[in-house]
Amino acid sequence: MSAGEFAAIDEQQFKAFHWRMTLTTGLGVFCDGYDLSSLALVLPLIAKSFGQTGFTGAQTGALSAAALVGAATGALMFGFLGQKGRRRFYGLDVLILGVAAVAQAFAPGVVWLIALRFMLGIGVGADYVLSPVIMVEHANRADRGRSLGLGFGTMWPIGALAAAMVKLAMSLLHVPDEWQWRLVLAAGAIPALGVLYFRRTMPETARYLAHMAGDQAGAAEVMSEIAGEPTTAPEADRRPFGQVFARYAPHIFAAALLWMIYDLVVYVFILFGPNLIAKTIGMGAAKFSLLTQIVFVLPASVLGSLFVIDHVGRKPLQAWGFVGGAVLLGVFALMQHQLLAAPILAFSIYGLLNIAMTGPGLVSGAGILGAELAPTRVRTVAQAITVAGGRIGAAISGFAFPVLFTGIGQEGAYWVVAGIAVLGAVLTWVLIPETGRIALEAITEDKTPPVVAPATA
Repeated sequence: MSAGEFAAIDEQQFKAFHWRMTLTTGLGVFCDGYDLSSLALVLPLIAKSFGQTGFTGAQTGALSAAALVGAATGALMFGFLGQKGRRRFYGLDVLILGVAAVAQAFAPGVVWLIALRFMLGIGVGADYVLSPVIMVEHANRADRGRSLGLGFGTMWPIGALAAAMVKLAMSLLHVPDEWQWRLVLAAGAIPALGVLYFRRTMPETARYLAHMAGDQAGAAEVMSEIAGEPTTAPEADRRPFGQVFARYAPHIFAAALLWMIYDLVVYVFILFGPNLIAKTIGMGAAKFSLLTQIVFVLPASVLGSLFVIDHVGRKPLQAWGFVGGAVLLGVFALMQHQLLAAPILAFSIYGLLNIAMTGPGLVSGAGILGAELAPTRVRTVAQAITVAGGRIGAAISGFAFPVLFTGIGQEGAYWVVAGIAVLGAVLTWVLIPETGRIALEAITEDKTPPVVAPATA
């Protein structure tokens, strides 16, 4: 397979189609950012509503991790379903998200809420498979990182920002605690159901139509629509799934490992930052999260997506981000007592930590590696494995951090997480190739036989 078979879409300028695709696919990640962040903001209200002074460590861990375990499950399910068509199941993911978000408002107890968070996670996992794959297969070569960075790395903090704003608005309006947490969690359904129509009107990707469905006419039509001129499509890929997967398995599992490491580091702060670190610097959870997103995370995500990821490259951005994160975690460990006496300094260092971790967030956290390092023939399954790796890492953070924090203290916990970040930097340089601004078929050096016939998953 030559790298030029999809040149009609690879060499396009970033235009209206790509902006629509970025927004349509990115709103699912917005929902994930909203849903995970909103839980951390309302945990104390949920406990009070259920007649408890607080949650046990096991209950907190289960509530925090339920959506993450559900996401790993949903990713694996839709990874295999996606082999039957990307667009075919697109929209079902946000439908699950929307229904589960509304259902949370009616949870009668903590066990029910855990179960509903698991269901919501299935929708998140499905979206984390389908959206990056669709985006990668539609994107142009030079701006593929921009598409994924804006659609995933940036939409996540916007979702987290929205969660903080909704929680703050509820507090300012003096909504009763019993209703407040239910409305905050249920509001996650609004963007999920709002984008359903636009997802159902997205075209199937030309790469899927040509390589897996054997529909060269359909693929040529999609390519011509994007390119604005007539074009032809390449032939189908009839290689056995197992043969192709085995060839690319090392890079697929490396991408999964790196996403796991990223989530092990970053979810400590996503899940527990508003309730642990905010208290040490004298801020409420909602205000702390809101300021962090506006001042640090969102600007770093936007600037990194627009000007860095495609020009500097995936590997340097991720590796140096991990290094910066490790250094700043070390600062927290060494200066925690001084920081307690200087809230502005503590908030600034925490913000710099979030900026540093934006680097790996725009790469592993945006799902770029799994989608780029696997060929079309196995791409959704490869992406499912990488998503599952990330969600497992996040779930481990949800369960392990409270235990770690209790067992070895705040300083010890910071040093452990810093060590994990250093490991992420080293493995980034060792395990994966650079993929920035390279055509997908050139990344995998894919070769397909000259046969025109449909492929089966």
